[in-house]
Amino acid sequence: MTAIALQTVAAKPEIGHAEMANAIRFLAIDAVEKAKSGHPGMPMGMADVATVLFREFLRYDPTDPAWPDRDRFVLSAGHGSMLLYALLHLTGYEAVTLDELKSFRQWGAKTPGHPEYGHTPGVETTTGPLGQGIATAVGMALAERMMNARYGDDLVDHYTYVIAGDGCLMEGISHEAISLAGHLKLSRLIVLFDDNHISIDGSTSLSCSDDQLARFAASGWATCRIDGHDPSAISNAIAQARQSDRPSLIACRTTIGFGSPGRQGSEKAHGAPLGAEEVEKTRAALNWPHPPFQIPGEILANWRAAGARGRIERQAWKERARRLCAGDRSPCHDALNKKLPATYAERMSSLLAQLTTEQPKIATRQASQVTIDAIAEALPNLLGGSADLTHSNLTKAKTQRPVTPEAMDGNYIHYGVREHAMAAAMNGIALHGGFIPYGGTFLAFADYSRPAIRLAALMGIRVIHVMTHDSIGLGEDGPTHQPVEHLAALRAIPNLLVFRPADAVETAEAWDCALRTETAPSVLCLSRQALPPFRTEPSDLNRVALGAYVVDEPEGGRDVTLIATGSEVAIARDAAKLLAADGVRAAVVSAPCFELFRQQPAAYRADVLGEAPRIGIEAAIEGDWARWLGDSGEFVGMQGFGASAPAEVLYREFGITPAAVADAALRCIIRARAS
Repeated sequence: MTAIALQTVAAKPEIGHAEMANAIRFLAIDAVEKAKSGHPGMPMGMADVATVLFREFLRYDPTDPAWPDRDRFVLSAGHGSMLLYALLHLTGYEAVTLDELKSFRQWGAKTPGHPEYGHTPGVETTTGPLGQGIATAVGMALAERMMNARYGDDLVDHYTYVIAGDGCLMEGISHEAISLAGHLKLSRLIVLFDDNHISIDGSTSLSCSDDQLARFAASGWATCRIDGHDPSAISNAIAQARQSDRPSLIACRTTIGFGSPGRQGSEKAHGAPLGAEEVEKTRAALNWPHPPFQIPGEILANWRAAGARGRIERQAWKERARRLCAGDRSPCHDALNKKLPATYAERMSSLLAQLTTEQPKIATRQASQVTIDAIAEALPNLLGGSADLTHSNLTKAKTQRPVTPEAMDGNYIHYGVREHAMAAAMNGIALHGGFIPYGGTFLAFADYSRPAIRLAALMGIRVIHVMTHDSIGLGEDGPTHQPVEHLAALRAIPNLLVFRPADAVETAEAWDCALRTETAPSVLCLSRQALPPFRTEPSDLNRVALGAYVVDEPEGGRDVTLIATGSEVAIARDAAKLLAADGVRAAVVSAPCFELFRQQPAAYRADVLGEAPRIGIEAAIEGDWARWLGDSGEFVGMQGFGASAPAEVLYREFGITPAAVADAALRCIIRARAS
């Protein structure tokens, strides 16, 4: 429909709220029924709230889903995805056609079971694991305020809205997220709580008796409770929340499966089709006599007019952006377009030359801080942080300033002891645009962050996790803090780059890889203990970007190849010297990133690995090392958990030593020759 036609329709008497909301309800009902699976109850219950939000408040333009100054809408209760897909179709998102709704949950459709970022225009983040959406939205709201502090209201001035359910608020991540949001006074964050008192098992009273309003208020939020089926109450509550100086929770008392005579108010409406008979009863109860997927023209026209509401605002925003001086606009646009400024490449090149010349023997966590210090000023959109481990992770550059409610123009976030919320908030910051977020914690605590890391990998977004104290090399803190299974667990996540650099140069190169990778998150696994340098020759080639490469190649061919990562590269090099004394020719390979090595051409991988027996060395469990070692190889590493002792004692007691590596190499060589 043309803009002129929309203006004509909008001038006519509007269709009533109930008809507009029922259009959402029945698109959801019909899609779930056709798919024979899905969750109709939440869309039916929250249709009134969503109708008011999308018609009266939400600022968006379906013709430009990526408009930078649009309001963000996050469906944290992602199982109710048909609520969002119905809204996207009704408001005029071109890709979300009626045929796509009819293909709900089917192969290749833009309407998957849970919303997926990058798959469906209009979906701001991937949701489904409960609690992730609200925590991600905290990052979006934080990014909005920080961008606003830098560029002003003319370029950045929008809200972040969330629909969350009881399950989202039960998940532990919600506590971390609402605490952080309240502390930072993120006043542009408004959470619409689907307060229907129902979970999959039945009434929420079976498992939860929390006073959610008191809980949010204790974290510094503005709160209120309304009838979630009263459009006037909904509108007034949102309008009031928009004026608050704090984040807002609006508890919307709703009925799950609203309108279904036999299912409403029951867990039976949550996660299964209503069934043909119940659908007909619901049509009668809500006075919706239309066939499946049919939306009357006047109702659809009014929804399309609601969708066209933001077009004028978007065009006005574009004009404001054009009028601003190039000096003010360019940094903002570079940031939103994920571009690294030219000054960054120059600074990184200078740093690598410096590290190659100085050859510092330092921990890779220290090398990471040196890198951050070197590049921070060249990357004004680099946004650091740590989960209360700044002085252990060494994540704060000398030039970085804390982000506080009074100083949103800072560039370092003190996340507190909230690893899970930190990881999810960083996802939201990256999704919002304008910053490259990184955050620090110990590698042993990666499991706290893992659900959010997995979603970042699924969404293909640039988020950098700095995880220090990467092995038994941390020493006396013992097995609770010594990661042994974490490298394997992280490497198992598709589209996640896991780096374990072995010296200062590799650490800087790993940072360079992470910063240049726009479509995947990265984890930098860094040592507590100092590591000797071995990259001492200048080079324009980023060798870490190859995933693995030959450090030492013996003359006259190989008898064995020693492959190691991180702190164990030094052990491999010492083992090669022991073997050389016995006349055994050992090549040494550093493998800082398995994922990047896997992407290299087969010929390159074969050249690096060689045909001789291979030994893998890593102070962790074996994981997927077998792929690189083959049947004739051996792994030297951890077989179980660590212990509390000095690092050098632990390496000796667990058999991760040059002598143990040399012995394994000799065994493999003897077996290979015998066969």
